[in-house]
Amino acid sequence: MKILMVSWEYPPVVVGGLGRHVHHLATQLVRSGHEVVVLSRRPTGTDASTHPTLHRIEDGVLVVAVAEDPPHFVFGEDMLAWTLAMGHAMVRAGIALGKPGLGEGWQPEVVHAHDWLVAHPAIALAEHFDVPLVSTIHATEAGRHSGWISGPVNRQVHSIEWWLANDSDAVITCSASMKDEVTRLFGIRDAAVTVIRNGIDIRTWTFRRRQPRHEPAKLLYVGRLEYEKGIQDAIAALPRIRRSHPGTTLHIAGEGTQYAWLAQLARTHRVARAVSFMGTLDHAELLGWLHGADAIVLPSRYEPFGIIALEAAAAGIPLVASTAGGLGEAIVDSVTGLSFEPADVAGLASSVRQVLDNVDAAQERAEAARARLTVDFDWKHVADATAQVYLSAKRKVRFPLGRPTIIERALPERS
Repeated sequence: MKILMVSWEYPPVVVGGLGRHVHHLATQLVRSGHEVVVLSRRPTGTDASTHPTLHRIEDGVLVVAVAEDPPHFVFGEDMLAWTLAMGHAMVRAGIALGKPGLGEGWQPEVVHAHDWLVAHPAIALAEHFDVPLVSTIHATEAGRHSGWISGPVNRQVHSIEWWLANDSDAVITCSASMKDEVTRLFGIRDAAVTVIRNGIDIRTWTFRRRQPRHEPAKLLYVGRLEYEKGIQDAIAALPRIRRSHPGTTLHIAGEGTQYAWLAQLARTHRVARAVSFMGTLDHAELLGWLHGADAIVLPSRYEPFGIIALEAAAAGIPLVASTAGGLGEAIVDSVTGLSFEPADVAGLASSVRQVLDNVDAAQERAEAARARLTVDFDWKHVADATAQVYLSAKRKVRFPLGRPTIIERALPERS
């Protein structure tokens, strides 16, 4: 098939797990014999004079990284305006793919949108080429904000998500919990949504057996520094862990809007010297930490999937994670890792102590987690399943859509 993917991030522009997901999916689809073009963007804050639209072939994928238009918008301050401007640039570049100037002109057989930020260009391009629109909903605005969509920007984002989901001919989610969330929030048919889990290429993650340690334990967190990631719960649990395991430290890798608050929280709990913020790690640095720490702690309060859980399993570090969303499906409690309820600080501390007190059992779970990756999370399986969604998607007859009914609280409360 000829596949046009639209994503607001694609390497080297990576904000979170979405960019890595789209990259792995696109390259695997190419290896499976499909033709893939990815519409993405140049880095934020650039312009067409310094960073013109770039066409490059990488791993068999034609990547079209579009330049920002001249109007000056800052994502953190003008998010909707910035998103609309990005969409306009993507539409222009997408339409150009079909013009005779590029050989005979390239026509996709399906358009695949990744999240709400590309709803406008994806919907427009699917209509322009008259092909099915498939969307992967990686997360929802309501989920990210514990059900609250009371602010003006929250409502705007939610309404765009609703529009994308309802205009799509097929929808993909990365976990069963996300499928439930999407059907409930956007009122789409259960049969229109397919669950396809994230994958991992284990060849890039060296597995290392744990060795006995005779020094204070090191705990690791990797991910965005946002409230829904629950890092505050790991910081709150650290004093309890240090009482039974003196000297234990928590190392936090990632960036986000909650850095200052989390740093203050560490001071409030009197563990500031035991908590380090390391910023973003490259692949080699991350692998070194995954090999060197005693456990990775993923305390999310909301998590559509959590690809870092797969990467941690591939590297062999014991997993301690909440049961939030997709994490509860990615980890089999007491088999491939230890789980606790979201926001349960005592449960988090107890699970960490269990890992530190029984290294042999933790090693057995780590080995089981690695073995499971080859069965359930292989990228070829993910790509083949996605291709089946493409093949079965039919462009439906479009009817005018009314505006969504937006309530302030769209999900059950999460503590």
